[in-house]
Amino acid sequence: MMNQTVDHNALLRSDVKKLGNILGEILVHEGGLELFNTVETVREKTKALRKEYNETTYQELKDLISSLEVTMRQQVIRAFSIYFHLINIAEQNHRIRRKRHYQVDEQGVQPFSLEMGVSKVKDYQLPTDVLKQVIDDLSIELIITAHPTEATKRTVLEIQKRISNILEKINNPLATQKERLGFEDSLFNEVIALWQTDELRHRKPKVLDEVKNGLYYFDQTLFDTLPAVHQELELQLNHHFPEQKWEVPNFLHFGSWIGGDRDGNPNVTPEITWETLQMQRELILKKYVKSMTELMKRFSQSINRVSISQELVDSVEHDESIYLEEDEKWPIESELYRRKFAIILKRLRDVGKSEAGYVTSEELLTDLIQIRDSAEKHQPAQRKLKAIRTIIRQVRLFGFHLATLDIRNHSGEHEFAVNEILKSVNVADNYSNLTEEEKISILEEALNDPRSLLLPEDGYSQETQAILKVFKLIKEAHAEFGKRSIEVYLISMTQSPSDLLEVLLLAKEAGIYRLYSDGHVESDLHIAPLLETIDDLRAGPKIMRTLFESDVYREQVKQRGNHQEIMLGYSDGSKDGGTLTANWKLFKAQEEIHNMAREFNIHLKFFHGRGGSLGRGGGSLNTSILSQPVETLGDGVKITEQGEVLSSRYLLKDIAYRNLEQAASALLEACSRVQTTSNHGYSREKEWELAMEEISTHSLEKYQSLVFGDPDFLTYFNQATPLNEIGALNIGSRPMSRKNSQRFEDLRAIPWVFAWTQSRHMIPAWYAAGSGFEAYINQHPDNLLLLQSMYEKWPFFHATINNLQMALMKADMKTAKEYLTLVEDPVIAERIFQDIADEYNRTRTALLQISGNQELLDHSPNIQESVQRRNPYVDPLNFLQVDLIRQLRETENPSDELVTQVLLTINGVAAGLVNTG
Repeated sequence: MMNQTVDHNALLRSDVKKLGNILGEILVHEGGLELFNTVETVREKTKALRKEYNETTYQELKDLISSLEVTMRQQVIRAFSIYFHLINIAEQNHRIRRKRHYQVDEQGVQPFSLEMGVSKVKDYQLPTDVLKQVIDDLSIELIITAHPTEATKRTVLEIQKRISNILEKINNPLATQKERLGFEDSLFNEVIALWQTDELRHRKPKVLDEVKNGLYYFDQTLFDTLPAVHQELELQLNHHFPEQKWEVPNFLHFGSWIGGDRDGNPNVTPEITWETLQMQRELILKKYVKSMTELMKRFSQSINRVSISQELVDSVEHDESIYLEEDEKWPIESELYRRKFAIILKRLRDVGKSEAGYVTSEELLTDLIQIRDSAEKHQPAQRKLKAIRTIIRQVRLFGFHLATLDIRNHSGEHEFAVNEILKSVNVADNYSNLTEEEKISILEEALNDPRSLLLPEDGYSQETQAILKVFKLIKEAHAEFGKRSIEVYLISMTQSPSDLLEVLLLAKEAGIYRLYSDGHVESDLHIAPLLETIDDLRAGPKIMRTLFESDVYREQVKQRGNHQEIMLGYSDGSKDGGTLTANWKLFKAQEEIHNMAREFNIHLKFFHGRGGSLGRGGGSLNTSILSQPVETLGDGVKITEQGEVLSSRYLLKDIAYRNLEQAASALLEACSRVQTTSNHGYSREKEWELAMEEISTHSLEKYQSLVFGDPDFLTYFNQATPLNEIGALNIGSRPMSRKNSQRFEDLRAIPWVFAWTQSRHMIPAWYAAGSGFEAYINQHPDNLLLLQSMYEKWPFFHATINNLQMALMKADMKTAKEYLTLVEDPVIAERIFQDIADEYNRTRTALLQISGNQELLDHSPNIQESVQRRNPYVDPLNFLQVDLIRQLRETENPSDELVTQVLLTINGVAAGLVNTG
């Protein structure tokens, strides 16, 4: 019998075709055959140009686009944009289908599933006590941020979710023909609703709008998905290691920056932060009430049928007399569990409203555990009650705060406030002008004195009062919502030890850090530096050593369990030094700070401030985890989940579960592997690091020669990308620059990356890597072999090369060249573009040599096919964008239609390239 090759993507292509046909039918309905034929003509010409460039075809396409009248042009833009939304849905649906095929068809264990992770760990043959310690130490924190480049509206996301659900039903092999016809009608109705919905926001979102967007994912997916991941790990451990009874601690948590990130966003006030905390509590209480109501239906056991613990009987009788009126009690006296749930529901509804409400989530846990322990006594020992165990885990995960809210502020804000406070009490006339040693001395002396430095607050400037209100808010939040509500204070642009001591002093003045007269210290807040620029990353080890050698700061760390959190910024380092150098400096900073902290017996948790885009450290969670120095993972890992990836990762439960199990599996395997005597291939060769250091040096020189060395570069950037137009897209509450200035230093990394991606240059994701590799390869005949070995054996280097391949695959120099017509000086345009194009080719050549691929992404055919499927449909939007931006910039008072159409192309390109922001 002949072997037949299985086409794993046949169903995906079928779904794409089905959705494309529906869209075609809608185009005819909405704009007649003229619209349909215009879209088809544009599509055919861009596909033909992708296949083989032809000057005549190119010119015909340009002429066609330029000749479109306003209404037709907008419909053409929307047709291609909506097509991308449909492709995104089809690909997500196919990802879910692939996972189920692994489970149903028994075709093997899916890579990075928890089943595979535990199976690999079993092969390492760790002693049980060592493995148990690995499990107990596992820690992943994922921190959602606002939607700085999430261009998709919530309404559109809801439609996408319904389309995905219908696709899943259509492909169910057990669905009848009649059911399928009904599903196809429903599918058409949803796609036409998508067409008839405005995809652009009509106003800039406010901070609380962004809070609601973030809470949506907790409500729809995360509340149920997080316990499912923990339960699966527990199941796999008990299956593979049956001699041990496993109870997996809550190692996977979500936090948030939304409503707490003040850096450069004047809209995040203490009042907004307080309202955010209230909204979070309202949501989690609503989820608990719903869950308890469902449990109440299930726990119908009667004391006439089962024996219930006396402890529970006593607690019900006691609590009913205190918390319930007669008409609030459960009417059937023998249904004791339901009587208890009636009390629980009453107390949940009164949280924060009356004395009857629970004060802490631990009180709720006590009640639930009491029910569980009693109910499981009348079950067989091996049969656990899954539903109540799930809600117990949820209460432990989410408390009454839902998600820990990080507070972030700029170091300069703290220095300004401390300067004013110290001056007002004659401690330092001009603190800001002191040397670093003098600052540290004054701060340590103040921190060693229990007395307050503060005068009545109205004696300070508005800026200082604003900072003091933030710390006062944290103190009040701990009292109202619990200490887990705010645990970390992040300091952006940390450049010296005094930046952390200043925050500690402000915390002391608010009573969050307390020094008693007998010398005893208490602290309720982690203080974390954010190392962002290349210079800050280099200085990081010295900054932290100075702090760890300070008795005052060492006491702060001791009070926080000898744990120190350090955030690493991926965006600004990449913006300053290029992605290759930034990633290497991040790796080295972790390595050096980790080793230094071990001297002080301090456990470090690195907080990776990664974006969704390749230029900001983007990539899958499991790749992100495995590419870090493996020795740093044992103390836990914390990663931002930026706004632009939330919908693609957490809109659908199955996709959310898959992302989280990949992360958990990767961390489990890495932390287990490092415990083996051989490290199973996780050791690093010294020559690998020396090679990376040299490559990074060459790459940095090349990057900075263009970005900082070419006086015309900023002109090119501003004119050859839609940077200025992006500001009108209403996609975030935060300004594009920190100080509303035009300086490169003040431009936020997010619009920097987003603008380059729109114009298909994608410079932040790859530029200067080729020069670094080429210089190193040319030095010695054996150097290429060394790089190939590094690619094969070193997870960090492997991930770096693969991300660069992805960046080059999504970048497109032919399309980028279209944007040169927007640059006023053609000489500048051609000169800078030629440099970029040469570097692109140089980088492509090096990546193919190192990876051994014939073409980019040969190692990942699914992603390769996805990019190739999208490119011909992104091209028309880029051509239209260039044409429209030119008109917009040449028009003194542009029409609303013109502005709208530019924004629609930006929205469409973002949907087409996916990880863009």
